[in-house]
Amino acid sequence: MMTERGRLDSGSGGAQRGDQRTQMADGWIRVLVEAIHSSPTQAVLYLTGGASQSLGWLMSIPGASNTVLEAVVPYSRMSMTQLLGKIPTHFTGQQTVEELALLAYNRALKLSSPGFPVVGVGFTGSLASTRPKLGDHRFYVSTRTSGRLWVSNVTLSKGLRTREHEDKVSSHYLLKAIADACRVSATFTSELNESEVPDECETLFDEDQELHQLINGEICMKVYPFSNDTNNSNSERKIILSGSFNPLHDGHLKLLDVATSFCGDGYPCFEISAINADKPPLTVSQIKDRVKQFEKVGKTVIISNQPYFYKKAELFPGSAFVIGADTAARLINPKYYGGDYSKMLEILIGCKRTGCTFLVGGRNVDGVFKVLEDFDIPRELQDMFISIPEEKFRMDISSTEIRKRQGM
Repeated sequence: MMTERGRLDSGSGGAQRGDQRTQMADGWIRVLVEAIHSSPTQAVLYLTGGASQSLGWLMSIPGASNTVLEAVVPYSRMSMTQLLGKIPTHFTGQQTVEELALLAYNRALKLSSPGFPVVGVGFTGSLASTRPKLGDHRFYVSTRTSGRLWVSNVTLSKGLRTREHEDKVSSHYLLKAIADACRVSATFTSELNESEVPDECETLFDEDQELHQLINGEICMKVYPFSNDTNNSNSERKIILSGSFNPLHDGHLKLLDVATSFCGDGYPCFEISAINADKPPLTVSQIKDRVKQFEKVGKTVIISNQPYFYKKAELFPGSAFVIGADTAARLINPKYYGGDYSKMLEILIGCKRTGCTFLVGGRNVDGVFKVLEDFDIPRELQDMFISIPEEKFRMDISSTEIRKRQGM
């Protein structure tokens, strides 16, 4: 006759054996997630309607900070509507998941360290619930990287699994999609049956197509990480010298070097806006020609679609913008805000709230060399502007003068 103690031991042993089998079956998950975390790719995930277990796996295995920039679960209809900026035709559908992946990709571009590849991940599902569903149990997954959009949808066998099991299956599939986007390979164990065949499609973009997407506002920036400097490669703060760089010259290079030495910590890079406030947008060929200049000198350049500094501040929060005194003069001149001093102040205080600062180098203004101290900076903004002393940097040559000399 088995004692109560014997029954407890037997049950405990059975549970332990079950746990061991589960650990063995799910061991590949750890290997796959470790491979994802070991890749340089950084990710933003927007998931709704399922695959929740994938977040637990990604976050619980060491190295998550290497991969996950942000994970958002817009679960309610109102949350999804606000994220997308509209009511989607179908909350679970291909168009919606592609839009989620694109939003996540743009968000990843804003949050990532320059030079690191990024992926935007979208997931939307309609899985088993507390009430029987009239329609299919299905889910959609999409990943967007530079040059690639991948989408897949899976219809699950209805009534075969519990909600928790369907969530696990979709989580497995999502992890594999992330691994593929990170270009890592590892063993993947699928729990889909023979009738649950994924419907996958892939769209590849070349550089010209990506730049057209940028000009049209579909993507917010494209990064060309030409820099070989690894000292600041992990810095989240950017030190940005914006301009048209037509052409790039030694003055630009020296100014950014001096500004970087002032900041101490930050990733130095150049930025060109494809969209001009008062001129036609740059063409794809013009952008590519200017990018080549930075490749030759081994400097990172970002192509954005924001011509105004207050928009650049939103795109690159917490950054230090390197500008000339002539640009600083325009920034604080109400003339460029419809003559409204209050509007100028409001916009620049908004820039300040993003954590941005302006490092100001001396420049010729109306034929006179001027530095920051020559301007009357509003009291509310004074700590946002930092002067680069004339003895640290002075170069009177400009791109305009170089073009004139070259007869361009």
